Amino acid sequence: MKDISRKLRANSDWFLVAVVRNKIVGSIMIGYEGHRGWINYLAVDPSLRRQGVGRRLMEQAEELLRKAGCPKINLQVRSANKEAADFYASLGYRRDDVISLGKRLDPD
Repeated sequence: MKDISRKLRANSDWFLVAVVRNKIVGSIMIGYEGHRGWINYLAVDPSLRRQGVGRRLMEQAEELLRKAGCPKINLQVRSANKEAADFYASLGYRRDDVISLGKRLDPD
């Protein structure tokens, strides 16, 4: 919930939700700092997966980034999450030869 609150304070137009029958069934956070676009927290209601909701959210995210002049999109998938990695691969995303590093500034 903290991450959603932070996103709503910073470029809230790039936090998208998918709605079916007045119920939120998917969401995605999009970021761009002028060098790379980022996809964070793509989520789809498990009962609606494999029905195009995630694909449509990704298409909208890519279009926003394309219009902003973004040359490349990055995203991170936990190494154990094969289903997510396969989904992104089906959209044309490929594994980059990088090591992801992080440092917490907020003890969360």
